[in-house]
Amino acid sequence: MVTSVTSLGKNGLYDWLIQRATAVVLGVYFVVVVGFLSGNDELTYQAWRDFITCPAMLIFTSLALFSLAAHAWIGLWTVSTDYITTRQLGSKATALRLAFQAGYMVVNVVYVLWGFLILWGA
Repeated sequence: MVTSVTSLGKNGLYDWLIQRATAVVLGVYFVVVVGFLSGNDELTYQAWRDFITCPAMLIFTSLALFSLAAHAWIGLWTVSTDYITTRQLGSKATALRLAFQAGYMVVNVVYVLWGFLILWGA
């Protein structure tokens, strides 16, 4: 069993549960947005803005943004620990894996902060 400080959950089961829960949140968010788009005959900028900026959708979009970040982190952590290994890449694999994870962590944090700035700053 791989345990790492870069894992999101305490162990593989927690990571699996977090990824499934975030997938449900993202699926429900997708259904809500597609339902709004398909249920509006005359979709205008004002109607879209009113929908997205209502408090319930701001909170739901924030939750979806967090879910997307957590879901992607667990997925990329799993891929990096499975494929960036000493057996496949030699002695520099650990440094490469940590560099990949650190780089993605920065990108993930920037995207989440940028998303919140767009959502709540407008």
